[in-house]
Amino acid sequence: MSDSPIDPILGRVPSGIYILTVRRSDQETGDQETGVQETGMLASWVMQAGFDPPSVTVAVKQGRYVGEWIAAGEKFVLNVLGENHKAMLGHFGRGFDLGEPAFDGIDIQRSESGVPVLSEAIGYLECEASGHVDSGDHRIFLARVINGRLSSEEKPMVHVRNSGAHY
Repeated sequence: MSDSPIDPILGRVPSGIYILTVRRSDQETGDQETGVQETGMLASWVMQAGFDPPSVTVAVKQGRYVGEWIAAGEKFVLNVLGENHKAMLGHFGRGFDLGEPAFDGIDIQRSESGVPVLSEAIGYLECEASGHVDSGDHRIFLARVINGRLSSEEKPMVHVRNSGAHY
């Protein structure tokens, strides 16, 4: 139940649904294949933030290791989900512990920098963070889009919450 009069209207701010994927190699040895870690997470607070260079913002909850990887300079991919990709919500919405395989049973391709791209996505944006600001319980990344592709003309999935006080 909402305690604030702004919660119901804040929840009505629509957002897309994305799967953010990221890959990290062993920083100590520089080894690009052994020590590689990959994961994915559900992201909905994403928006375009510039034309030249093409830029987006994405919010990651404070304390998530994904945010630490992005802050450390790892490239990431925003996979745009279509209206028929609801199964992806259950798979990626639960989150993954560090080291837990995120892509078992999921068909992936690779971006130019090796980040997983979901084959079923209607398209993707490959990004690298150019800065961030901490906003209470989330870290907001400003990222330059360095690559991308539209794979389908399907309509993107849109999410509207009942309350702006929680997911």
